[in-house]
Amino acid sequence: MPRKKKNIYKKKENIIKHLSENVFKIFNNNATQSFNYKQIASKIRIEDAHGKQQIIEKIEEFKSQGKLEEVTRGKYKVIQKDHYYQGKIDVTARGNAYVICEELEHDIYVPARNLNHALHNDIVKVYVYNRKRSDKQEGDIVQVIERKKRDYVGVLQMNENFGFVIPADAKMYVDFFVPEKKLNGAEDGDKVLVSLVDWPDNSKNPFGTIKTVLGKPGDHNTEIHSILLEYDLPYEFTSEVEDDASKIPIEITEEEIKKRRDMRQTTTFTIDPKTAKDFDDALSFKKLENGNFEIGIHIADVSHYLEEDSILDDEAYARATSVYLVDRVVPMLPEILSNNVCSLRPNEEKLTFSAVFEINEKAQVVDQWFGRTVTYSDARFAYEEAQFLIENPSENMMPAAISLTGETYEVALEIMEATVTLDRLAKKLRKKRIQQGAITFDRVEVKFNLDEDANPIGVFFKESKDANKLIEEFMLLANKRVAEFIGFDKGSPTNKTFIYRIHDEPNIDKLTALQGIISKFGYKINTENRKTVSKTLNQLLEDVHGKGESNMIETLTIRSMSKAVYTTNNIGHYGLAFDYYSHFTSPIRRYPDVMTHRLLQYYLDGGKSPKADIYEDKCGHSSEREQLAAKAERDSIKYMQVKYMQAHQDQIFEGVVSGVTEWGIYVEIIENKCEGMVRIRDIKDDYYIFDESQYAIVGQSTKNMIQLGEQVTVKVKHTDLERKHLDFTLM
Repeated sequence: MPRKKKNIYKKKENIIKHLSENVFKIFNNNATQSFNYKQIASKIRIEDAHGKQQIIEKIEEFKSQGKLEEVTRGKYKVIQKDHYYQGKIDVTARGNAYVICEELEHDIYVPARNLNHALHNDIVKVYVYNRKRSDKQEGDIVQVIERKKRDYVGVLQMNENFGFVIPADAKMYVDFFVPEKKLNGAEDGDKVLVSLVDWPDNSKNPFGTIKTVLGKPGDHNTEIHSILLEYDLPYEFTSEVEDDASKIPIEITEEEIKKRRDMRQTTTFTIDPKTAKDFDDALSFKKLENGNFEIGIHIADVSHYLEEDSILDDEAYARATSVYLVDRVVPMLPEILSNNVCSLRPNEEKLTFSAVFEINEKAQVVDQWFGRTVTYSDARFAYEEAQFLIENPSENMMPAAISLTGETYEVALEIMEATVTLDRLAKKLRKKRIQQGAITFDRVEVKFNLDEDANPIGVFFKESKDANKLIEEFMLLANKRVAEFIGFDKGSPTNKTFIYRIHDEPNIDKLTALQGIISKFGYKINTENRKTVSKTLNQLLEDVHGKGESNMIETLTIRSMSKAVYTTNNIGHYGLAFDYYSHFTSPIRRYPDVMTHRLLQYYLDGGKSPKADIYEDKCGHSSEREQLAAKAERDSIKYMQVKYMQAHQDQIFEGVVSGVTEWGIYVEIIENKCEGMVRIRDIKDDYYIFDESQYAIVGQSTKNMIQLGEQVTVKVKHTDLERKHLDFTLM
């Protein structure tokens, strides 16, 4: 795909390509200057009279459209007025785009020919006008203000002494030209990370340099690293960061213990997934003489070790979150901290930041305390072990559930009683939340059994049970109470800067669209007010649970919700039905929790509210990184699904139509939740077209209809690991 040389137009009858874009670009890039047609012709190297006549006609056309004004005889200048806006560009897989501008009600459509080298998510300046014979607005990108991304994953295709990198990102609509001296050892067919260096105005392709050779396409580590780098997520720490982490003093001194509340004698334990290596939260339990319970939520005191503005802190902020892929965790903090120093491992003293509550039998908080502590974890439970205790609350069953090395029978008995009591209180807390309007997404998670080489050899489903919900409720309680403690004081809101986790109410249009889909299955939601929405959504989620269409409807319901984000501007959390909510409980894996700890301690020490601007910027960064991590996690699941299905080529499965588009239907296999596409062109019994109003494709001769949610039988036709795509044949 070699570059085209500049054309010098001399032939009389040439129709000049891209003349509109080139002429208007000159005016836009020099908005304060005026030009005549000769100056424009000179700038784009047009010399013949016929070409100059086309420029004159084009300038007159722009003038009639209100884009240019004639400032002196024969000299023109761009009209700025209210036609120029700044926004973020969203490029579609087809190469066209939309610019999202805060001050405009609707997004601005930009055809591919008017992108002017803008790429997905760039901040751009756009000139807006009405489409011909339409009230809809269209735009031309006149300037790229900020490049959002410069590094892309792709496959190198070599020519004789240069190459092109074909990006994996479907929204990257051009390939990268890489000269021989910028290949950096990459060979034909390698998967690489290429960086955008320059994009000359006269070049169809951006110029790139290869930063990293990832390996050959299809190799497991190559593909996993590609997923991470596609979203700008690093997969290893630099030696500088590791070295900084290794210098952190890890000894717990008597001097440090004296500064803290000593809770080492209180029964304390962790409940986590079986495969967890970092334990950032623990629960303590003690019966009080008045019949109430003292319950502590103890969180790893990461902020004690993570010095602000250090190399390690800068790295943690840049990452902002740990990333949980199918076969690995990419931590926010180096292993010496995440799995060792900060991890609340059993039979070890740890520095913690705690929320300690006095709670009565009705699960009401009678008293609370927040501050730094030192704790000792008596035991580590997997969720399955805690669940066994909850389901078998008998002293006779205890040895089967608890195998505590070196622990006394009395400690084991205390832990069993604590678990059963905490479960009882958690159920009361959960019931209250739901009554107040909280929405309960108890989704079934798809997990893979992997062999030693990370190949998927089986699929299983992970469902949230009482033990999971026990931990969830007490973490929610701590997060809520910490946020209330700072944000609400003596009956009124405070203006103290703090890190809130907010969740806006769902968009009514999205709820209406959801209603249109679920009505085809006999379900409905009531959008009359906030309470009816949450109540009927909970009923919907309960009704679909365990049915063939459950995963699809749960996914669509989640998509109808707003995204939860971090901010200093509190509006409450709709999904949890909390007026105040923060993230306090996972500083090992979330940077906003580190900021929450720092601010909480700052206020406990009597500090005055700092300016919110810096924290708001950090909240925005953290929200963005969280969303990128979520995309990478989804891609890793999709990759593993395709890899798993490679062993099931030509096998027949029962599935549910989970999506309908103009080019095909998506089908989710019921037994393993793997999703693939049946392309319309591959359905041979009729000519099908997309009917958006009925969420269906319809055969033109037979009127046969295949609708969203319909059960179908499919066969695996093709698996594409690089594109993470499955193709099915409809049986």
